[in-house]
Amino acid sequence: MLAFGSGIGVQIGGSNLEVAAARVRASRIRVLGRLTIENFVTRPAAEWGSEYARFLKSLGIGHLSATVLLPRGEVIVRQLALPGVAHKDVESAIRFQIDTMHPYGEEDVTWGWSSLVPGAAMVGIVRRATVERYVELFSEAGIAASSFTFSAAAVHAAIRLNGASNDHSQTGEGFIALSRSAAGAVEVYGESAARPVFSAEFDLAPQRAVVLALSELRLPPETAPRELADVLPKPGVNPPENDLSRNAMPYATALAGACPRLAPAANVLPPGHRRFSSRAVFIPTVVLGAILLLVAGFTAAYSAWADRQYLRKLNAEIAKWEPMAKRAAALDRETDRVRARAQLLDRFRQQTRTDLDTLNELTRLVEPPAWTNMIDINRESVRLGGEARQVAPLVKILDSSPFFEGTEPLSQVRTAAGESFQFRTNRRKR
Repeated sequence: MLAFGSGIGVQIGGSNLEVAAARVRASRIRVLGRLTIENFVTRPAAEWGSEYARFLKSLGIGHLSATVLLPRGEVIVRQLALPGVAHKDVESAIRFQIDTMHPYGEEDVTWGWSSLVPGAAMVGIVRRATVERYVELFSEAGIAASSFTFSAAAVHAAIRLNGASNDHSQTGEGFIALSRSAAGAVEVYGESAARPVFSAEFDLAPQRAVVLALSELRLPPETAPRELADVLPKPGVNPPENDLSRNAMPYATALAGACPRLAPAANVLPPGHRRFSSRAVFIPTVVLGAILLLVAGFTAAYSAWADRQYLRKLNAEIAKWEPMAKRAAALDRETDRVRARAQLLDRFRQQTRTDLDTLNELTRLVEPPAWTNMIDINRESVRLGGEARQVAPLVKILDSSPFFEGTEPLSQVRTAAGESFQFRTNRRKR
């Protein structure tokens, strides 16, 4: 699944730029095209940048960023042994000792690394001024670059697309591969159990270069050298202009840039200068957006379903307990009626006592020689009639009682013995 992608390899070789474009799939590799930009140093950047853009447009890959292969002489390559260091801590370990790995003193540098065998890493170091010079040059030409790498890292990463193992100590295998640089020198690349990666350029005869490389790799003298094109993944489609036997480095660089997750190559370009214009960078966003929409849709659907399920259970519980609720309500109403009846009976029983108290109070208030011949007691008031020597004091006497209020005369007639009267007085609330 990781063997999927497209890459553009740009090799800076002398005065020319060698460009190769490749598309990697799990089933095969296809070289899309090859271009040589001559004399890029002396020509205006906009001119050869337009040539590069037309080349990509003709292949339909104008959106891709390039992986740039720096000249060998401008990169210092170190192999660092880090026994017992976890992979996640390798970068911190390299950063801790990077100042001791180059001869540039206090001069600012940039660096990148890639993993070799477990416990070892390959580190490339470049002057920052050199990197910024190339960044400015490619920016003027309008070329988007996502990575600056070097030959050893590019070839090591490209070979991994064959499914090669990093650990030759387990397989016991080793090899050396020869190629020609753009300047015509012999380039040697090799791997062995004794040395995970060996890469060098010799101004010697190929046979002499092979002897030196076998010595460095500690391989048997009878080990036959191979062509670099033979150890790289074989392209299923390769245009005639891309002669891998003459210069395979742009092709290897394109492969390293096509599948950086499967075969990562050391990148010495600072993160602030990396320009990613590939459509593939939008894949995580699209996937996460689709997942977010699915989650949102599922959440909404689940919420509606959960609400329906809850409502169904709630209605079932209501139906289950509704008869008991109705029965409880009926019992409450019956209890209220019984309580009202009991209170009515209590008030009825108390009314006789209250009436007797009222009658007793009237007997006490209407003292002889006054007398009454009519007393009518109801719930709210009392009517009484009789005779008294003086009626006016009797009204005040009744109102001063805690039993009566608002006494008013209804009739008053003068007689030989005094005055006959009829009063109406209200009973006080008690």
